[in-house]
Amino acid sequence: MIPSQIAQAQNVLDDAEVALCQRVYDHVISVKQIITDAEREDLASRIIQSFQHGVKDEDALTRLVI
Repeated sequence: MIPSQIAQAQNVLDDAEVALCQRVYDHVISVKQIITDAEREDLASRIIQSFQHGVKDEDALTRLVI
């Protein structure tokens, strides 16, 4: 899910940034047990937008979107 959302984003993320966003996404999906595609897409968008707006710390990003 994260890579498709990144393709729509204006700024290109490098591999390490994609991996960080993916870890946050995977963690939140498992903790909140998100199952619908709409919720997953919303989460991916929020993670990427927050990252692009400067929330670069993995723990801070996780706390923000949980």
